Amino acid sequence: MVLERSELAENALQCLHDEAYDAPYNRQNLNHETMIFVSGREAESLDGAWNFCVDLLDTGLRQKWFALEKMLPEERLEPYDYDPYMGEQVVIPSNWQMLKEKWYFFEGSAWYSRPLLIEELSPDERKFLRIGAAQYDCKVFLNGAFLGNHYGGSTPFCVELTNALKQGENWLMLCVNNTRTTTRVPMRNTDWFNYGGVYREVALYTTPRTLVRDLFVHLVPDGNYNRIAVAAKLDGPDASGAQIDFEIPDLGVKTVIAASQDGLARAEIEVSPDLWSPENPRLYDVIARCGEDQVSDRVGFRQIEQVGSDLFLNGKPLFLRGISVHEDDMTKGKVTSEEDIRRRFADAAELNCNFLRLAHYPHHELAARIADELGFLLWEEIPVYWAIDFENPATYRDAQNQLIELIRRDRNRASVIIWSVGNENPDTDARLDFMRNLAQTAKAEDPTRLTSAACLINHARKKIEDRLSEYIDVIGINEYYGWYEENFEDLVEIGTNSAPEKPVVISETGADADISATGPSKGLFSEAYQTRVYEQQIATLRSLDYVKGISPWILYDFRVERRQNIFQQGRNKKGLIAGDKVTRKEAFHKLAAFYLEKKKEG
Repeated sequence: MVLERSELAENALQCLHDEAYDAPYNRQNLNHETMIFVSGREAESLDGAWNFCVDLLDTGLRQKWFALEKMLPEERLEPYDYDPYMGEQVVIPSNWQMLKEKWYFFEGSAWYSRPLLIEELSPDERKFLRIGAAQYDCKVFLNGAFLGNHYGGSTPFCVELTNALKQGENWLMLCVNNTRTTTRVPMRNTDWFNYGGVYREVALYTTPRTLVRDLFVHLVPDGNYNRIAVAAKLDGPDASGAQIDFEIPDLGVKTVIAASQDGLARAEIEVSPDLWSPENPRLYDVIARCGEDQVSDRVGFRQIEQVGSDLFLNGKPLFLRGISVHEDDMTKGKVTSEEDIRRRFADAAELNCNFLRLAHYPHHELAARIADELGFLLWEEIPVYWAIDFENPATYRDAQNQLIELIRRDRNRASVIIWSVGNENPDTDARLDFMRNLAQTAKAEDPTRLTSAACLINHARKKIEDRLSEYIDVIGINEYYGWYEENFEDLVEIGTNSAPEKPVVISETGADADISATGPSKGLFSEAYQTRVYEQQIATLRSLDYVKGISPWILYDFRVERRQNIFQQGRNKKGLIAGDKVTRKEAFHKLAAFYLEKKKEG
């Protein structure tokens, strides 16, 4: 209840003793089905100052802070523990760990609130709130009413506000919880920092009553490169049987696509676009209109294929010269910006990369858009990481929803060539069912891209032994010869013993190097040791025909709680660039030289 003595309290002690307080607010009804296509739409930014309060004991849900009416403190007749209409403020987007030292290791709930002024409500319009990402469970309240919640810390979600808004001042409240649990994705034990908060952009979108809810435009992957497929979903009172005006001006495409009774519109258009590639990142404007609604996007057309143990892009053999990267910053945490993302790609270009693995969760959507523009290939993934509750149907629904949200957000991005469904999971029957179904979901949502996962190696038998490899297109393996494993010859034997019939990508390899003033000059964690590991890795991988790509771990040093020796001090230091994102380590130049050789080989 709001207050023990308030009129809302049916039982004065309920808020103190009810441990099922979260159940009414955990519907997870904000998911891939409630997303709307936002590219080309005008957004009203809700970034900036929000009222804020950390809530370790979940008092806000127990007492129903969201139902507290706005009034001056001297007018209140009941004691209260927090007033969401006034007090401390923080800026969205942000991670609370980066704002105050006392919040650095805080895990739990926090409340955000702000006024939302609506000057006029039109019966011909709908309004949607879109949150780019909030870690992890985000509950949305408007004017005291619970609208729904979203699970997953790295994908966007939308909630329609239309019927809950009133003209004039409205109050929007978010309860965000980043607690690690055994049933979430990821669960309690990970190898990156558990940031909390609303750390990507928040915006309000206004649409007509009938809108284009989704749009997927791609090259038909049949090897002919002369047909473009369009799939759109309409939503609203006039969606059934409506028409979409679709255009690609630079290709002279202008056609009308009729929707079915369920609002789905599909077409294939015969046209031969210039193909997108790292060497020629050609993008086309695409436009879709339905009645008063219009959306647009910038789309590249290309075909990625797995044929036996080889990769092909637009029919040409492909070797992935890559690097892995986390979304992490020394001062901003998980908050990123266009400047930060462009620096990331500039550093990858200096490494002579054509490929990045965006680990271990969906990164900011701007990353794929910039990769489209600059001509980088991407591996994107969801955080099915290490031990997951593979036997729990609720955990699977969470993982599947995160995957679908990622795919629907980024499936118009030519740069994205791989959807990865997991990393370093034990090969159990439950895990196989869980991840096989995820791989099938990815193909159902997007048949134009490849699927992968970081699979398991049996180091005793020196062989890739992971049943999941039968159900994905690209076999990722994380190997740390020279660091966690010793004998580089084992890497050669793995290929011989496994004889993989699918392309293998070394999805992780590397070694730590502390190049600070207190770092060692030799031995483990020294720059010299890291350099030697890279030299040995390069010498070994150069001769392995079964390897079709490499994405070493990792571009930048990053923050993580579990790394606490005297050289790590809360950071993984396997980066080829230090945490300042400026200082190159010697191994950076070794890898850049190797990739230049591969680039010249074509």
